[in-house]
Amino acid sequence: MANSSFPRQDHDHQGCISAALATAEELCRARGVRLTELRRRVLELVWTSHKPVGAYALLARLQEQGPAAPPTVYRALDFLLEQGLIHRISSLNAFVGCTRPGEAHTGQFLICEQCQNLAELDDAGITKAIDRSSQASGFTPRQPTVEILGLCPQCRD
Repeated sequence: MANSSFPRQDHDHQGCISAALATAEELCRARGVRLTELRRRVLELVWTSHKPVGAYALLARLQEQGPAAPPTVYRALDFLLEQGLIHRISSLNAFVGCTRPGEAHTGQFLICEQCQNLAELDDAGITKAIDRSSQASGFTPRQPTVEILGLCPQCRD
């Protein structure tokens, strides 16, 4: 997905999934952490589309392939979050793949209210404004995230 844009409906989504998995394997290997088969499968399911997906939807998809319990899914999600491979979209209580894992950045998201597609931004101006305002308030942000709801170009037209 291009930075600050929504994916076109006809883009090669399998390419997104393959790239995300390859990057995850490389980052985990470099960090000395294990990308277990379950963690890899959960990441793959998160990347199935550019729409945020909830933990119970992930659990249901995993259960189609065999037994799976909520704690195992939540542990896998926690690992993927800790490694910066996914983001949590708080307003939707859902998760989406990170388009730039391994890079320090704030989570800035445009979320379509109609089709649920999502675009991840990286606007330095927004990051600086958050840092400046936080510092002026004596606040230290831990995970700055900006979620903006609206309509994507396809739904707006």
